[in-house]
Amino acid sequence: MKAIYFDEHGDYDVLRYGDVPDPTCAPGEVVLRIEAAALNFNDIWARQGLPRVNLPLPHVSGTDAAGVVVEVGKDVERVKVGDEVIVYGVNSCRVCPACLRGEEVFCRTMRIWGFQTGPYDGAYAQYAKVQAQQVAPRPTHLTWEEAAATSTSLLSVWRMLVTRAEAKAGDTVLVWGASGGTGSFALQLCRVLGARAIAVTSSDEKEAFCRTQGAEEVLRSDRDDVHRGVRELTGGRGVDIVFDHVGETVWPISVECLAWGGKLVICGATEGFMPHIDLRYLWNKQLSFLGSHIGTHREWMDCLRLVEQRKVHPPVTQTFALPEYAAAMRAMEERRITGKLAIRVGDHA
Repeated sequence: MKAIYFDEHGDYDVLRYGDVPDPTCAPGEVVLRIEAAALNFNDIWARQGLPRVNLPLPHVSGTDAAGVVVEVGKDVERVKVGDEVIVYGVNSCRVCPACLRGEEVFCRTMRIWGFQTGPYDGAYAQYAKVQAQQVAPRPTHLTWEEAAATSTSLLSVWRMLVTRAEAKAGDTVLVWGASGGTGSFALQLCRVLGARAIAVTSSDEKEAFCRTQGAEEVLRSDRDDVHRGVRELTGGRGVDIVFDHVGETVWPISVECLAWGGKLVICGATEGFMPHIDLRYLWNKQLSFLGSHIGTHREWMDCLRLVEQRKVHPPVTQTFALPEYAAAMRAMEERRITGKLAIRVGDHA
């Protein structure tokens, strides 16, 4: 089968488009013909390599996928050949205490599919295998590309805002990186929850996009003092929640923007892992710093209900063919995007 893969970590020149082995279906697994995939920042981390993280090589990336079941393994009963499905990105043992209580993200063998799994085990390929429990029916009102984008970013946002930060109607939420895939889902979810979203972005085009996604106010990192802007918009109070997936470069500003008793929730660090903080802010303002990850299967079902109800819509703004994957990744890495980027795979079978 054709796939995008790499044999070593590095820059874009390590990416290859070519033939790799077809997946084999073990008991409890299904094989999908991939119709579309969607990009996440873990694609960049996988290609570059991360300290103390061993990723199987050769590597096919891609955690978000939509496709058609073409083979089912032994003991698979609820999924059948021909089903159109989307993929939940958590691969876990399904039998440990954490899994049995519905907290797969705390399973000691948990792996993010298409990031930590492999070799040759991700969405940027004509075919892929996943655990049968990882698939759910494709929302029929969505295109293949939109369907592929209903998993990782939306699920991570749900866990951050609903489960971890307990956002509620009336809260004010500062959303960093608001025009990207994760940020735009955060804006949409704030709107659903009745929270006031203040978006931070960096251009006229991105500002306009954020407003379509639910931002009530927009601050411009290219021209505004974000801390001053937050104080003006909140009457000096600060925000109840800072939604962060940027990390080191914005951390000091985030802490200053929080109201007394506020919460900072973070799911990633696209601009650095080693922030500086004055701990006096932490105890004097009685702040809460919350780490978050991809969510549970139960949380994913909650997300998909919002998608089915048309309250949240995958913000796919550009689609690339599979051989154009490197161009899509470069656009994401250089922040030349709004919303989610998708990859067409099916028409390259």
